[in-house]
Amino acid sequence: MNCFVFRQRRIRFLYMTSVALYFKVHQPERLKNYSIFDIGKHTPYFDDERNKFYLDRVVEKSYLPTLQLIRELIHETEGGFKVNLGVTGTLIEQLHRWHPEIIKLLQDIAKTGCVEFTGETYYHSLASLYSHDEFKEQVLLHRQLMQNLFHQTPKVFSNSELIYFDDLSPLVSDLGFTGIIAEGVPWILNGKTPNAVYQTPDKKLKIVLRNFHLSDDIGFRFSSKQWEGWPLTPEKFAYWLSETKHGSDVIGLFMDFETFGEHHWKDTGIFDFLSHLPTEISKHEQIQFDLLSDVISSYEPRGIFSSKRPITWADTERDLTAWLDNHMQKETALLLYSIEKKIKHRPHHINKWRKLQTADHFYYMCTKWFADGDVHAYFNPYENPYEAYISYKNVLEDLLLHLSV
Repeated sequence: MNCFVFRQRRIRFLYMTSVALYFKVHQPERLKNYSIFDIGKHTPYFDDERNKFYLDRVVEKSYLPTLQLIRELIHETEGGFKVNLGVTGTLIEQLHRWHPEIIKLLQDIAKTGCVEFTGETYYHSLASLYSHDEFKEQVLLHRQLMQNLFHQTPKVFSNSELIYFDDLSPLVSDLGFTGIIAEGVPWILNGKTPNAVYQTPDKKLKIVLRNFHLSDDIGFRFSSKQWEGWPLTPEKFAYWLSETKHGSDVIGLFMDFETFGEHHWKDTGIFDFLSHLPTEISKHEQIQFDLLSDVISSYEPRGIFSSKRPITWADTERDLTAWLDNHMQKETALLLYSIEKKIKHRPHHINKWRKLQTADHFYYMCTKWFADGDVHAYFNPYENPYEAYISYKNVLEDLLLHLSV
């Protein structure tokens, strides 16, 4: 009987195109405006008042209505609507403190079997670029969190900011993952479709790629009246997906969860768009929503996807320059990871150190202009990147002072 079901499933995937919806769900713990006069004064690093303010806002505008809508859509479609969520540990910790009802909602939809949690770095860090040991520890911490809260063991990995490079594959596969998601960078694909499963060069992982054109139509362009595709209706988008399905195995739609309600406010029609999208997609044959692990297990790779340099899903360059471009970013990142051995011998400092690894801190120091900067500015607590650098560097100096005692 099980074999028959499996064969049916393989036949279904042979003729179907999967739509893999992935939402990154993350909020950092922002720092206080830490001055040089705070160093050595036992001043707390993190701004609870500011963090609660931002979390209250995003819960009201985005998390609560979107999760409720996802639960409704799963019920209405009898399980036909499926989503993949990358929820960071830094967000979960804040939800535990101030909005446990969101954790309950996440648990409710997890029980449906229509929601899958990807593996992440617990602190949404850049550890994969600096420390293999720290990277593994954070991934294992996150796995334990997903098991404890949602009774799931992630099978597919999503690195912070979709950072991918070939040498990441053995690290991720050794941690038990069978797949990873990445940006469908055009100059790497070199004319090949992003709408397929690929392999890492060592053939240890399968890769599902982000279709950035279709993802950004929702994530960035949805409410832009200057965009030639505006207004984006569910009927129109479902038609675009249907047209894209030809020759496609999987269409990866990856975006921030805050797309719904925060990046695009309710009055733009973003919630109406999402609520009617499953119905409109169901009107087209041979296309359906699927979980990433099902995609990974059901499709054979079409070839190798290889990038020796790190790529991300950020801006038009798809590189690390949003986080590690200027002197301020590079200096603080190197200093932060240079004290790893000392920190590991001071367990009571580890949690602070790891929170300082969150990629957002380096993003706030970015001085270049990039395409999606205005979207993320919603959650930037600083007037300019130099303020971000000063606060962060002063916090590091305080931490170094504690380590020298």
